Amino acid sequence: MFTLNIGPDLQLALVQPSFARRYLDIVTAERAYISKWLPWATHANNEAFFLEFIRKSLQGYAEGKSMTCAIVYQHTVVGNVSFNSIDQELKKVVVGYWLSEKYQGSGIVTKAVSFLIEYAFSELNMDKVEICAAVDNTASRRVCERLNMVLEGIISNTENVNSEIIDHAVYGIHRTDLR
Repeated sequence: MFTLNIGPDLQLALVQPSFARRYLDIVTAERAYISKWLPWATHANNEAFFLEFIRKSLQGYAEGKSMTCAIVYQHTVVGNVSFNSIDQELKKVVVGYWLSEKYQGSGIVTKAVSFLIEYAFSELNMDKVEICAAVDNTASRRVCERLNMVLEGIISNTENVNSEIIDHAVYGIHRTDLR
């Protein structure tokens, strides 16, 4: 299994089919919370949904277009973090993430995203990392702010999440910002 060690209790593991059941368990238990921010959560009703997600994620990884990892905390899959897109021409990656509600508040996502930012610059030779978060998703926006990402703007009418049209806050950090 391809893993990236962040610390003694925290790793990122490239998604694999054995994670599908755990993803389903999290979403089933926390559907009301997760579906506030993620449009796919209402449709994730069986293991086949996540197996297809994992298949597509691994295909994107093989093509160099994305990298999707499970967040593994204390040997348990607790969420997901990814380069949703890797654009070699623009030298930019777009990061996305979600975390089980019961594991929030202990810096897991901040540590995972911080690691991916450094990975994007050092290993993928990118110049920019971007994150888009729902304007009202204060927890997700705080991750960006803790990592000294710059709010580049608000894009209106960006996503339909369960019949609600939401706006996105777009954050960015450039390689030169870390100097």
